[in-house]
Amino acid sequence: MSVQIFADVMSQPARAVLIFCRAAGIKHELVPVRITNGDTRTPEYKEMNPFQKVPVIKDGDFALTESIAMFRYLAREKKIADHWYPKDSKLQARVDEYLEWQHLNTRMHCSLYVWHRWLTPLMKQAPPDEKKVAALQKTMESCLDQIEQIWLKNGEKKYICGENISVADILAACELEQPSMAGYDVKKNRPILTAYMERVKEDLNPHYDEAHSAVYKMKKKFGGDIPGVYSTKAHL
Repeated sequence: MSVQIFADVMSQPARAVLIFCRAAGIKHELVPVRITNGDTRTPEYKEMNPFQKVPVIKDGDFALTESIAMFRYLAREKKIADHWYPKDSKLQARVDEYLEWQHLNTRMHCSLYVWHRWLTPLMKQAPPDEKKVAALQKTMESCLDQIEQIWLKNGEKKYICGENISVADILAACELEQPSMAGYDVKKNRPILTAYMERVKEDLNPHYDEAHSAVYKMKKKFGGDIPGVYSTKAHL
């Protein structure tokens, strides 16, 4: 049975679930959702997800929200390679360790930076609050330091949880791509993070690039600029 993935690929968790299904060979159908078009506010969508968020998966009549829950469910229910979400209790706990940590770290800090530096100003057509953005950038960069120094052990580890790629790496990479739309390259002057992200991307392609095509387009089109309001080059 094919799993339906209701996803807006501008969403980091939505991209992560889509990439996971494609890389792990889980039979699925992508159902495109546009948050900005109100697709998550329809009665049909709210029946699947009362929180009106993306992604949602449907496996037969079973609908599930929350990307972390989806990874775990799909790993239990579908036949996939063990490295994505290991059955071994200790190895699985290492993956879970990052999945729990990232909520208030990688995800929160990268997302808040993008919202305040670019997305909210773009929607409001107003300059970003530079003092607020500077503070958010500082906390985001502290998080990037922790990923390099702790999770990747200063480059000693190939992946977040050891020598094998897992769902933790898919989720991490998707979150780390998001600031590029706001004109911030998380890899700049960070050889450890650069090597890590290139490794993950190579392992997951062509699925990685396909899922990130919209992000790449936004990065190329705006690069952190807010047309008529804010120029990145003018503030270098």
